[in-house]
Amino acid sequence: MEKPLTILRVSLYHPTLGPSAFASVPPRLRHDTSPLLLGRGQDAHLQLQLPHLSRRHLSLEPYLEKGSAMLAFCLKALSRKGCVWVNGLTLRYLEQITLSTINRLSFSGIQMLVRVEEGISLEAFVCYFHVSPSPLIYRPEAEETDEWEGISQEQPPPGSEQ
Repeated sequence: MEKPLTILRVSLYHPTLGPSAFASVPPRLRHDTSPLLLGRGQDAHLQLQLPHLSRRHLSLEPYLEKGSAMLAFCLKALSRKGCVWVNGLTLRYLEQITLSTINRLSFSGIQMLVRVEEGISLEAFVCYFHVSPSPLIYRPEAEETDEWEGISQEQPPPGSEQ
């Protein structure tokens, strides 16, 4: 009897290219416990042909936490030029972060939502991919105002004038 696999449910979105950016993404990908590579390169397990994506942009790395009988995952940034935004933190080259149950990622224009569902198999995991028609991450844009111009400049303390 096969043990239930850990499942990563991955939603993908690109604001300008839309679903065509993910035409080569399979609906399901079973992978062993080696790092799963994402990038443009031929050695990437998940290949995306996007202009600002590195050949090896990031990896999802399964590991066994001490005292646990289930796979955990960390995400490692592999791009020397780009960065990866994960749950509000910016990762640069070779920086990594442990994934929680729900994770929001952004890199090279791609928005990705990764949900981890635990299984008990330690030999493999499976990714189910879904292309979203709408944004997955909402980050408020900074608003420009004339607020600073309305604040009167403080006068220097007496005796400090030149």
